[in-house]
Amino acid sequence: MNRRSLLGLAAAGALGAPRIAAAQSGAWPTRGSIRLVAQFPPGGLVDTVSRLMAPALSQALGQTVVVENRAGAGGVIGTDFVAKQPADGYTLLVSHASVHVFSAATMPTLPFNPVTDFTHMGLLVEASNVLLVRANSPYQTLDQYLTAARTRPVRYGSSGIGSAPHLLGAMLTGAANAPNLDHVPYRGSAPAMQDLMANQIESIIDPITTNVQLLKDGVLRALAISTPQRLAAFPNIPTFAELGYPRLTSAQWLGLSGPKNLPQPIVERLSALIPQLLARAELMTRFEELQTLPRTPTLLGNDFIATMNEQIGEWTAVARQFNIVVT
Repeated sequence: MNRRSLLGLAAAGALGAPRIAAAQSGAWPTRGSIRLVAQFPPGGLVDTVSRLMAPALSQALGQTVVVENRAGAGGVIGTDFVAKQPADGYTLLVSHASVHVFSAATMPTLPFNPVTDFTHMGLLVEASNVLLVRANSPYQTLDQYLTAARTRPVRYGSSGIGSAPHLLGAMLTGAANAPNLDHVPYRGSAPAMQDLMANQIESIIDPITTNVQLLKDGVLRALAISTPQRLAAFPNIPTFAELGYPRLTSAQWLGLSGPKNLPQPIVERLSALIPQLLARAELMTRFEELQTLPRTPTLLGNDFIATMNEQIGEWTAVARQFNIVVT
């Protein structure tokens, strides 16, 4: 028997053992399918990552995992739905900083506590934001863009009031002393992109994930990105930090969460699976293509929660500084 066959049998055994044990002990999961809720519409970042994770989770757990889109109110509706489900492990959430950090920072009231009303297993991936213009834009550099915004209106679109792109734009407006950099909120990235391409606005701030191909095709030009260092896949895109704006270094994370009080055996099993699944070659290939990558080391449990609380504090201060309130 060759090495590949032996490895195949070993992998099958590793996957099969937990299934047999679960069946014998009656442990989770033993009934029906598991819902993985994506709180944003199909085609976006959350939906894309959810549909990459679902089959991997399904294989590892020996149970069907079905993605269910529950969009609305900037992700609040789907997130609230999960918060109110039974803590039995059959409803999980691809949690998103957009809700658990930025909505917490900008909305006076939420129908849930973004930290304590959930069981947060761990961080999956992070996506940085880019400032984008059309390829034929007169703005070749961030400096040209900001110089213009100091004397005449220059509009940037975002996925909505209180979103991460909105707060980044507000920080840039203040730090660059560019009072004519005007925010135009949209109900998602797609309509903002439509107006950008129709020359209705001059720019957008958006996660790089859904814009990778447009950048590669030369349809868009990125003036700056919010990563700490330049991306290996796009070495010509400068970071905000290197251009003199070190506070504009952030990423929007996606995590795996569930209703609060999930049984500890379920929490331990899912938490242990996260780094294993993220290390899979087929998933890493797709994450690299999307420029939406896991953090090393993986943030799990209390470390994930501590990061969430820290970010809520940081972005609440930014929202107050620029008087950004979502009502």
